[in-house]
Amino acid sequence: MIEDLNPKQFKDYLDNNTAILVDVREQGEINICKIDGSISMPMSKGPEQYDELNPSDNVAIYCHHGMRSLQIAEFLESKGYKSLFNLQGGIDAWSREIDPLVDRY
Repeated sequence: MIEDLNPKQFKDYLDNNTAILVDVREQGEINICKIDGSISMPMSKGPEQYDELNPSDNVAIYCHHGMRSLQIAEFLESKGYKSLFNLQGGIDAWSREIDPLVDRY
């Protein structure tokens, strides 16, 4: 199941649960900013790298605005992953609502 969480809900989830935080943006975007503790799994490589994640783990996913991460979450769900969390509005919303020190682009 995919839970689409607003930035506050996403932060609360990360603060209170064990989850793998996955950034699906491309390297050039990650060079601008990222959420601390995230691992990189660019959308362009998702189909090749998804098996590096454990299907029984909680997986929290984000991108720039929340669309690519939702697509990756749907892909992972189709591969049997059960506990998926998408950041609505992506890192842009995270920067506006949670951590203004995260650069926007």
